[in-house]
Amino acid sequence: MGDKGMRLAHWARIQPEVLAVQSIWGDRTFRELNENSNRLARALRARGLRNGDGVAIVCSNRPEFAEVVHACLRAGLRDTPVNWHLTPDEVAYIAGDCQAKALFGDVRFAELMTKASALSPNVTVRLAIGGEIPGFESYDEAMSGHDASDIPDPQEGFRMLYTSGTTGKPKGVLRPLNYATGLIGLTSAPQYAPGQGQLHLCTGPMHHGGPLVYSMAVPISQGVGTVLMDKWDAAEALRLIAEHRITHTHMVPTMFHRMLRLSEEVRRGADISSMRYIAHGAAPCTVAIKRAMIDWFGPILWEYYAATEGGGASVSPEQWLEKPGTVGKPITDDHVQIRDDDENVCDPYQPGTIYLKVLEGSDFEYFNDPEKTESAHRGTHFTVGDVGYLDHDGFLFLTDRSADLIVRGGVNIYPAEAEAVLLQHPAVRDAAVVGVPSSEWGEEVKGVVEHSSDEPASPELEQELLDFCRARLARFKCPRSIDIVDELPRSDNGKLYKRRLREMYRGGIDA
Repeated sequence: MGDKGMRLAHWARIQPEVLAVQSIWGDRTFRELNENSNRLARALRARGLRNGDGVAIVCSNRPEFAEVVHACLRAGLRDTPVNWHLTPDEVAYIAGDCQAKALFGDVRFAELMTKASALSPNVTVRLAIGGEIPGFESYDEAMSGHDASDIPDPQEGFRMLYTSGTTGKPKGVLRPLNYATGLIGLTSAPQYAPGQGQLHLCTGPMHHGGPLVYSMAVPISQGVGTVLMDKWDAAEALRLIAEHRITHTHMVPTMFHRMLRLSEEVRRGADISSMRYIAHGAAPCTVAIKRAMIDWFGPILWEYYAATEGGGASVSPEQWLEKPGTVGKPITDDHVQIRDDDENVCDPYQPGTIYLKVLEGSDFEYFNDPEKTESAHRGTHFTVGDVGYLDHDGFLFLTDRSADLIVRGGVNIYPAEAEAVLLQHPAVRDAAVVGVPSSEWGEEVKGVVEHSSDEPASPELEQELLDFCRARLARFKCPRSIDIVDELPRSDNGKLYKRRLREMYRGGIDA
């Protein structure tokens, strides 16, 4: 979002009374959204925030989320959305790691915010959205009295999303100030056209990169409004599409699965005639699920393969129908490289680690982690550890996720976090957490542990371990089931063969 984050200001002048954001928590016209962003930018500056300072946001899908993001974009601040499913310790870790000086909290998560705030001594500004939170200022009162006109000295702000990896804690992905976020690789897809009745439906929580960028930032920056779902519900999505005459949306394959599970009567009665474009990514989509969606919605599904670190490939519905299962054609002929374990470039159809080219002006670094940054780069390319192959025509196919990373419903999960918790339990000698196939979520979290005693494990131990994890981690990170085995597959040097474990459970937990 170039022009020093002032694209919103442009549309506020062109179409001031057009709705930019609609939600159950209130609406904002382009004028109102722009004015509140200016007020908030001034409020943050008045409280001591300066160019380059960090801001953490823990908020549901409501208009204030958009106001905070746009205030940061024009005030030179670095905003970091935080998943509100996390525990207080996890929220505090991200707030501290991103060096947030301001912390925004939704009153819906008051208990979480109170506990996380107490663990965040470097945060100097705390603002409560939608009600009162102990120790926080009122968001509305903080903005009141400040000038709503466009700030005279806008500074280019930027976003730092946190991404999962295969080891350690989440890390912030920091991009250059001039990095333009857009529909990466989807330039041939139907574009937004203000003034032509287009409207976007935001189906996922905006603390995730996909909904934040594809469903809020991009449409609004191009003059098209967004309807925010408070939470995902398949039938409600169909109702909103019909009520608002939605034209564009972004989804993940789990949402496709839920929609296709609706009764035939509901699906047949849904008015989806306004739909023109569905972007999807973030997780693998099976051929059967995508074909069923195309049969229902028509050839309007555009898939992309990308990571927080950078874009990779995209595929139109027509191309996908010719090559079912592909995640797309790379941006350029040399954009994607497939390399084997010795880092030799693989032949067509030979699986290997996927490396993506760093585009000019778009390189990234993992915030405060030069070693992790260096390990991800190989010359002009980088990897997030995914595995796949290129066919003879240069189309990319995924054959696996990274060695350890679990992608559940489009959400990245660190196995190492759950493993570390399991190993704290006195009954556990060794532990591994892997992703196993799930028809609903794409992947589900599976725990496998060795019992610390030579005596047989009690029948209640699995539930005890599940409860142990849930008390210490966000629920979505915890195993859904745990198997107790005699021995985990490890090499002589102690390396855990997770691929063998995944193969053991390749039938999934809900097959």
